[in-house]
Amino acid sequence: MKEFILPELGENIESASVLNILVKQGDYLKQEQPVLEIETDKATIEVPSNVEGLIKDLFIKEGDKVKVGQVILRVEESQVTEKPTQVETKTVTSVETKIESKAEPPSAAPVKQEFGGIVEFIIPDLGENIQSADILKVLVKVGDVIQKEDGVLEIETDKATIEVPSTVSGKVLEVFIKEGDKAKVGQVALRVESVLSSEVAATHDQIPQEEIVEVSKTPIVETPAKVEVAKVNPVLQRAGLIDTQPAILPHSAPAAPSVRRLARELGVDINGIPGSGINGRISLDDVKAYVKRLNENRSSFSGSSIGIKTESLPDFSKFGNVERKLMSNIRSKTADHLSFAWATIPHVTQFDKADITDLEKVRKGLTSSAEKEGTKLTVTSFLLRIISEALTEFPQFNSSIDMERKEIIYKNFVNIGVAVDTENGLIVPVVKNVKDKNIFQLSKDMNELADKARRRKIGLEDLQGGCFTISNLGGIGGTYFTPIVNSPEVAILGVSRGSFEPVYKDGQFIPRLMLPLSLSYDHRIIDGADAIRFLRWIVEALENPYRFLL
Repeated sequence: MKEFILPELGENIESASVLNILVKQGDYLKQEQPVLEIETDKATIEVPSNVEGLIKDLFIKEGDKVKVGQVILRVEESQVTEKPTQVETKTVTSVETKIESKAEPPSAAPVKQEFGGIVEFIIPDLGENIQSADILKVLVKVGDVIQKEDGVLEIETDKATIEVPSTVSGKVLEVFIKEGDKAKVGQVALRVESVLSSEVAATHDQIPQEEIVEVSKTPIVETPAKVEVAKVNPVLQRAGLIDTQPAILPHSAPAAPSVRRLARELGVDINGIPGSGINGRISLDDVKAYVKRLNENRSSFSGSSIGIKTESLPDFSKFGNVERKLMSNIRSKTADHLSFAWATIPHVTQFDKADITDLEKVRKGLTSSAEKEGTKLTVTSFLLRIISEALTEFPQFNSSIDMERKEIIYKNFVNIGVAVDTENGLIVPVVKNVKDKNIFQLSKDMNELADKARRRKIGLEDLQGGCFTISNLGGIGGTYFTPIVNSPEVAILGVSRGSFEPVYKDGQFIPRLMLPLSLSYDHRIIDGADAIRFLRWIVEALENPYRFLL
């Protein structure tokens, strides 16, 4: 008998919470096979086995708090002698999507693999640096039949409220989460009796006989020495029933598959991790230490306290009744992100006014054309088109800064975010490929994104890839304000309410519709002279709409 104990998890980490147990009693456990998914105060990781054998006892359950050095399970080492009369065959199970090696007597007839089976739907990747989400609604129940792309969950991440579509089709057998839960990326949400697409099923009869996987009627667990890599059925692979390992390219960092997997799960590039082993070989401890350093760096730059000593709040209840409410994920993330941007970016804000009297005439003149296109033109519609041209004229405004490498990243695409005020907080959907669209299409895209944001139907892809941001408060009021740059962008334009003002022109004062503009920018890359040139370029385009549109 051998025992598997919880190994060292890193400096000052004495215990962890068990999220998932990836094996069960009776399983044959192999070296480096993942045993547990645990959560420490630093990260969520899979713990691989350092023992091998048949699992006889399992001493923990999901939800337990386990300590470093605690016995997790006990295995019995197998000693199966190889029999020359046995014929090895292979199978791919659709239930667990793992490749196993089976054996059967020579007389056993091959059986075709059934197309379908029990599959798990897990919480998918939700975007960069997003590890978990709050479950607002579970849209399916046990017994429901779902199709691919059907909505199964409504979740709230740090950035938005979105509906998560299914990646499988079939009948829901089990639901493992409920409303109000905190779900992690990779966590199993549903178990479904799958139904493959008609395209895959139709392909089944076309598979050459030698490619059909054989299944033993009386499977025998063999010793690791006899286990071979099974031949993967290409149809099952295309159907998504087999999880394939990414290819290891030449000159890749030296590391075992389990180490590579841990790096992928933690979202770090294996090639950037320094190895402590012979010839720079990377171990599990190297990955954990690297991630720990990243977390410590992020903690030291947390949005709410970058280089600033925090002060305790007074007891407000001494002065009257108070009520405490938890921030929503969106509000919390906005607070952290803007605090980080304000503390790390040296902001400067430049102000100016644009005479949009003629632009307003053009906008009203295009009303009927816009209605035919199914949209409504606003000043922001024109600004999208104007700023896309300005970013081409002034490429430093369409860039990001990599301070670690001391590099400037110039972008050869133009995506512009438009801040939207919703009841859940500030959300910035991104209008993509602005330079390739006319003003009607831009208006339509912008209005659709704003509507999705307010209805909490915005997708994560709609919030990513921005180059520049417009924040228009003109519909509410105000004159000027100092918008905070939306890092990693380097500039943002604030738009306030336009109003008629007396303007001295041709020897007299005449009423003109003036629009206040506020340009905030990152002074690390943009100088004041360039900023006013950029802003004046925008002002002149707004004041000469006929010339600009032509």
